[in-house]
Amino acid sequence: MRNVVMGCAVAALVVLSGKTEARVPSRYKLSGPVNVVPLIRTEVGLASWYGSESNGKTATGEDYDMNGLTAAHRSLPLNCKIKVTNLINGRAVILRVNDRGPNVYGRLLDVSRAAAERLGFIRSGKAPVRVTMVGYPKGYVAQPDPKVPLTPCVSALP
Repeated sequence: MRNVVMGCAVAALVVLSGKTEARVPSRYKLSGPVNVVPLIRTEVGLASWYGSESNGKTATGEDYDMNGLTAAHRSLPLNCKIKVTNLINGRAVILRVNDRGPNVYGRLLDVSRAAAERLGFIRSGKAPVRVTMVGYPKGYVAQPDPKVPLTPCVSALP
């Protein structure tokens, strides 16, 4: 117990001490600003698919490809990777968010035709899905979950 208290005291002194003389080497300098976004664990909602009628440019500036494994979401960062699971049949696929939408009230996600085929809802047009974040695009940093309390080093002092 004494070693734990001493270790916490040393850690507190290091954290609370003034700036050090050490500098970050030039090879570790950031090339640009870092975007900080909240970590989204899982969303559940209704997904639909869009095909050739949506020809044109996506929000990322690329041409829409209905045969690509892509999706449109209202708020997730562009070019992030998500895992979409069809809650009816259990099929899952990894998609890249490259567009904004859907523009229909009550829908969580629009997926490409190829993604709808793999998820198994091409005929019905829509399905309940679970969307799980797999990875953020380069340059994004996830924030820790604010609901998880930090455990103190020493619970009570005598």
